[in-house]
Amino acid sequence: MDFNWASTSLGPIEEWPPILKTTLALMLRSTFPKALVWGAEFITFHNDAFRPILGEKPPAIGRPFNEIWVEAWDEIGPIALDALGGKSTFIENFPLVVDRDGAGEQAYFTFCYSPVLDADGTIVGFMDTVIETTQTVLAQRQADVLNAELGHRIRNILAMVGSIASQTLRSSADLAEAESSLGHRLRALAGVQDALRTGGVTEAEVHGIVATALAPHGLEDGRVTAEGPNVRLPEEKALALTLALNELVTNAIKYGALSNRSGTVDISWELAGTEDQDFRLFWRERGGPRVTAPHKAGFGSRLIQRHVAEAFGGKAQITFAAEGITYEIGPRNNES
Repeated sequence: MDFNWASTSLGPIEEWPPILKTTLALMLRSTFPKALVWGAEFITFHNDAFRPILGEKPPAIGRPFNEIWVEAWDEIGPIALDALGGKSTFIENFPLVVDRDGAGEQAYFTFCYSPVLDADGTIVGFMDTVIETTQTVLAQRQADVLNAELGHRIRNILAMVGSIASQTLRSSADLAEAESSLGHRLRALAGVQDALRTGGVTEAEVHGIVATALAPHGLEDGRVTAEGPNVRLPEEKALALTLALNELVTNAIKYGALSNRSGTVDISWELAGTEDQDFRLFWRERGGPRVTAPHKAGFGSRLIQRHVAEAFGGKAQITFAAEGITYEIGPRNNES
């Protein structure tokens, strides 16, 4: 050890007590991070595996342990004194704010302070066996956040599926129609989940939502155009928009502009401000059969108006113009 030990209370190495030499030899051979803290002055030794724990701190060998970890001594000092008093302590994922590069950082450590005794049973120091668990703790916290988010998403989806299933069965003429309608709506919900990302915020990009809604129908090129900026919508709005587009494209194929060979659908959207509350979307059908308004609004119409309006906190309005259906999502106070 290249250190002037004669300048410390320990004196030259050749004068050290056998228990110190023996304990040091055992520590230095260990591949696990260890520091030996000796005597009332907390003189520190450590092995190579302990170096990463120190980070950019100045060299620690020969210095007082309480000086090395001065920023955390209020927390670990009592544990060190317990060790010198004969009490072993094992703590998992202990939180400490440490200064290893000139700035405080939150870190976590699993460690054991074990008293070291000489031949007559006198406590002469303690061994700090430690591993940093910061990344493990942060990963577990992230997993907890993701699991909570997943649970929240599942509850929302189940509530939505239950409502859709109930309303579909109630408004369908027969079991075959109910099975077909419910299948389309559930597949639309399943499809948009691929566009949603899991993280601190769950959201999907509008281009992906539109593509997901149109993909199952195998429409010819040019029959549907979709244009708008890159806009990401949070989960509730993404799901609502998916359901609306599924209803619109299904109805257009059955009765509207996509039921013949010449009709077209134009989908466009914009973000008038910086928040998704300023989102507007337009659906315009042209070239299909002449449109007549239904005598009674079905569940599909109610879904794409009431549910979508609630999700977006604005308006969602379908218009049965003779030349083609139009549909708009937008702020309540922003009429087109």
